[in-house]
Amino acid sequence: MLTILLPPSEGKAPGGRGAGWDPASGRFGRLADQRRAVADALVAAGGGSEKLLGAKGELLERAREANRSVLGAPTLPAWRRFTGVVWTALGAADLPAEPKARARSSVVVVSALTGLTAWSDPVPDFRLKLSVAPPGLGRLDAFWREPLSAVLNRHLARRTVVDLLPLEHRAAWLPDPSRYRLLRPVLTTADGKPGGHGAKAAKGALARALLLGDDADRVLADFDAGPLLLDVEEIRPG
Repeated sequence: MLTILLPPSEGKAPGGRGAGWDPASGRFGRLADQRRAVADALVAAGGGSEKLLGAKGELLERAREANRSVLGAPTLPAWRRFTGVVWTALGAADLPAEPKARARSSVVVVSALTGLTAWSDPVPDFRLKLSVAPPGLGRLDAFWREPLSAVLNRHLARRTVVDLLPLEHRAAWLPDPSRYRLLRPVLTTADGKPGGHGAKAAKGALARALLLGDDADRVLADFDAGPLLLDVEEIRPG
């Protein structure tokens, strides 16, 4: 069975018609205590400062408003909420029925608010990075690392895992590849430099190709990354 690990996006669709967000909701509801602690920290911080959220002006005000009210806020399924480069390239809305069903069982998102989110899990609007330190919690990658790793490693047991996370999100997870097969695609330019913005779009397209295909190794071997070079690293135990 395949799992694809993806980041969320800073850009998010606003609003939502789903039930108010409950930290215990979704596939990874066992992280409810940590989710509530993050939500409470955001409320205590008034939604977050310019420095904490990395935003200014109208974007900052919208982010603060969303962050102050995440508990009980209207939700959207994760695949509708996230709108950034990776998710645009993935094209969730126009996936055929069978790949969309595959996505529901295989896509897992690592995020600063929820820790872990499945494809169809309800997600409120929010703005928060794992590399920041809300008052009282410290850096969120360290805050999440132990509980997130325990839950995710258990979930991944006996699967083939394609890790498309950026370094910021990997910092919140301690993999245990003795329990599953872990593959990390690396996208670089022809001169060996990181792929940058283009790599984000390529990762979204690769996620889509994996959902459309029926053999992860074949998809990874045949994937056309355009001007970028794709190498796949297999992380082995020990």
